[in-house]
Amino acid sequence: MSTGDQTRAATRPADGAGTAPGRTALRPQARRTLPGYLRDTKPSVKQLARLTLVTARLPTSPARMLPGFLIVGAQRCGTTSMARTLGEHPAVFGAVLQEEVHYFDNAYRRGRAWYRSHFPLTATARRAARAAGVPPMAFESSPYYMFHPWAPERIARDLPGVRLIVLLRDPVERAYSAHAHETAHGFETEPFERALELETARLEGQEERIAADSSYFSYSHQHHAYRARGRYAEQLERLERLFGRERLHVIDSRDFFTEPRLAYDRVLEFLGLPNRGYPDFKQRNARPRAPMPASVRAALEEHYRPHDERLAAWLGYEPSWRRT
Repeated sequence: MSTGDQTRAATRPADGAGTAPGRTALRPQARRTLPGYLRDTKPSVKQLARLTLVTARLPTSPARMLPGFLIVGAQRCGTTSMARTLGEHPAVFGAVLQEEVHYFDNAYRRGRAWYRSHFPLTATARRAARAAGVPPMAFESSPYYMFHPWAPERIARDLPGVRLIVLLRDPVERAYSAHAHETAHGFETEPFERALELETARLEGQEERIAADSSYFSYSHQHHAYRARGRYAEQLERLERLFGRERLHVIDSRDFFTEPRLAYDRVLEFLGLPNRGYPDFKQRNARPRAPMPASVRAALEEHYRPHDERLAAWLGYEPSWRRT
């Protein structure tokens, strides 16, 4: 189907149930041409452009790079800011058009060639990185990877030796920021307090369904897990079992934004890359929002207390939001 046909198809509603609230479904033939996380949605012009470009690059996929590192989460913890920062290094190359490929969570069915098509030709990257004096390194940033039931195992199997970067922030603020983000993108229609009330029912059985059927896509698991995504320790423990502690680098987002040069140097050391000059540090995707009601904040802080204690034990130090 041509890009024009896909665009026209996207304006017509599909038959049947399962369309996410606030989204326009594609007709079945158009939906099958898109990655899993775009099915049942009206794709943007940028998404269609990316699909067209990636498809055109498929014949050259064997000559393209695979990532040497991934930013795997957590959502709304500074992953975009870190991706843009690292993307300015002369030896680092991100995915085409956008940082988030979502291959190992929602688009895995599209196959390895599709995934490689997002990255530069190895020979071209080597020439571009020559001035840095080190081999080029490709990466992508998909913050659902850390939370998705299948993604870590797929990454461990398909990218042996890959390194993982994780950013964390106060889980109370993360939940509130995630709600603002999902609302702005049309994935959420309920106010924050109501969304928290609905979370348990929305997520009930979803992780089990994903675990039982690797092709199953759960809308609420990706977009409505406000409290669940902030239980960081259990996610880090799973990553450690699969990758080992030495291949994980955890960054406290507050430390990154208050002391970006120090955080940047530590990331480069973890990746084995030289510092060829500091980039322009900017905070990306910050959204203004009203103060959180005190009662809601107190309830979330109490919810996260045991999880934060478990996280501090795993890290070996107190995260920034627990420091006095």
